Amino acid sequence: MSTIVAPSLLAADFLNLERDIYMLNRSEADWIHLDIMDGIFVPNLSFGFAVTNLLKGVTQKPLDTHLMIVQPEKFTEEVAATGSTFMNVHYEVCPHLHRVVQQIRGKGMKPAVTLNPHTPVSVLEDILSELDMVLLMSVNPGFGGQQFIEQTLGKVARLKKMIEERGLKTLIQVDGGVNLETGRKLVDAGADVLVAGSYIFSSDDPEEAIRGLKAL
Repeated sequence: MSTIVAPSLLAADFLNLERDIYMLNRSEADWIHLDIMDGIFVPNLSFGFAVTNLLKGVTQKPLDTHLMIVQPEKFTEEVAATGSTFMNVHYEVCPHLHRVVQQIRGKGMKPAVTLNPHTPVSVLEDILSELDMVLLMSVNPGFGGQQFIEQTLGKVARLKKMIEERGLKTLIQVDGGVNLETGRKLVDAGADVLVAGSYIFSSDDPEEAIRGLKAL
């Protein structure tokens, strides 16, 4: 299976968002990654459902919604209404994670769980079989353009081993500081999905940048 590439819309030009969406439609990108931030769980705000609800009318790619917010379970219905394929919640804010995962699947979406850089993959042992994807943050969430945390490579390998030992098909996604160099290391360690924002949208040729990540 070739690497799945999910450009992060957080790094797009919001004055020309429709233009960037059409670029992604033309490109080899597989998904569009949506980072929704609340300024509480992470020290920043991004966009909300007023923006994401408009995307399903113009994008041809599956939407991968990553909620960097407290109490994400309150917004399961809103995320489903955007047409999102994945709803991704943080382990760190879900004391009743199994219930949230059931809610997500109950709304017809694929449940995914995100781990911050300091959170070990071992915390997922008892829920891994319920998940379609795990997102490992390779930077501290809340800002784009940060430097890749090298320890993520070991986490990817450990998570891959857990998945294979259980005979699961859970995807491993990584977000933060992804470029051709770090992307190569991540794919070699076992990552299936690469989220990239600044690397793609700051490139002179974003479509070529996506093509390069796809080829890893």
